[in-house]
Amino acid sequence: MAVAVAAALLVATAAVVGYAIEHSDGTLFVSAAPLYGRWGPHVGPGTAAAVALAVAVVAYGPSLAARLPWRWLLPAAWGTGTAWTFSLALIDGWQRGVAGRLTARYEYLQVISPVNRFHDIPAALRDFTHHILIHSPGHWPAHIAGHPPAATLTFVYLDRIGLGGGAWAGVWCVTVGATAATAVLVTVRVLAGEALARRAAPFLVLAPAAVWMGTSADGYFAAVAAWSVALLALAVTGHRPRTAGLAAGLLLGLTAYLSYGLTLFAVIAGAAVLLGTRSRLRPLPFVLAGLTVVPLVFTLLGFNWWEAYHLLVTRYYEGAGGVRPYGYWVWANLACTVLIAGPATVAGLRRAGVTTVRLAVAAFRTPAPPAPLPAPAHRPGTTDGTGTGSAAPRLAVLVVAALIALLAADLSGMSKAETERIWLPFVLWMLPAAAFLPRPRAWLIAQAALALLLNHLLLTGW
Repeated sequence: MAVAVAAALLVATAAVVGYAIEHSDGTLFVSAAPLYGRWGPHVGPGTAAAVALAVAVVAYGPSLAARLPWRWLLPAAWGTGTAWTFSLALIDGWQRGVAGRLTARYEYLQVISPVNRFHDIPAALRDFTHHILIHSPGHWPAHIAGHPPAATLTFVYLDRIGLGGGAWAGVWCVTVGATAATAVLVTVRVLAGEALARRAAPFLVLAPAAVWMGTSADGYFAAVAAWSVALLALAVTGHRPRTAGLAAGLLLGLTAYLSYGLTLFAVIAGAAVLLGTRSRLRPLPFVLAGLTVVPLVFTLLGFNWWEAYHLLVTRYYEGAGGVRPYGYWVWANLACTVLIAGPATVAGLRRAGVTTVRLAVAAFRTPAPPAPLPAPAHRPGTTDGTGTGSAAPRLAVLVVAALIALLAADLSGMSKAETERIWLPFVLWMLPAAAFLPRPRAWLIAQAALALLLNHLLLTGW
């Protein structure tokens, strides 16, 4: 509880200091610091559904997660998470909350309609880097310039198969993005045991992060990245190592071409490999083979990832990124993380951090190579009532790896503000830390209340 209070104080401090800075010199470029949005208390069509879902998950989520057969728990988590995300988005109404989000001036659909600048995809890829800088002719809108072209191509291909426009794009991002929770559950089960995965399930469903999962392309990116790690976890634990390894590599390669910052998922992938079985290195040649496919295709089509990234750094500092003060955002970003992860995740991360430090100290003091962490069991009830049995260190390693990746993104200076959207892929891997907590219903109430307050009090920017 103390760490949750400290996190709340961090958020309050970021809000007060942010308000002072923005009203002094306007260098933050946000109206509801530390979040990108503006104050606007409101209710909407999704209010009743969001409240009802929150009550249902708090009341029945932990018991159902403990009892449902595993084959039913995964689709139940995906369906409930999808409904939760849609209901939160619809608090802002269909147009503002879903259909209009990806048609805004900075968004991906700007280059598809009214003029489709990707009608000739190979030509657009060859010419992509020529339109990244702000002073370049016909420069790309911010989100197209800020991401590798696989992000934009997703919506181009949706348009080509008849699913064009903001409504279909929004539905795609929410429904696909909600599968990320399922991927995290699969990973936790194979790496840390079924008991902890079941305890984590309601927290993955009822996350405050859903406020920004609907509707943001970063939710879709989060799902691709999450499934890449889930398949890697299956491969390194002996579940179809060749097929799963190859598929993991393909998705890891795609992840790097959806967002430059998601190359930091190598840290989380590394943790998954570390937690694999003794034969965990055998699938790696298949992972590496799959990893080369997407970069090779884009390179052959004329897109240079490294050149584009360096141009993006220049573009970033040409705009608001060059004005926003690093000294504020380097810690205020963490306040944003508190808001999207919620107090339960913060409290769980403290326990995960303590466990990881104890592991590191034990390894340092052991003269011989430390014994590997015990393999997880896949039967419910293999840990104690608070999820702190022998599988706890394995889950701790996984969530701390996600925290390390997020901190690296923070220190880079390339994520000043708007991290409630940008860091969704990392935060989803921190949510299972709540499995360490006793009294899950009390913590679920705190998670749901935060999400509902944020969505009803603020008009969020994404």
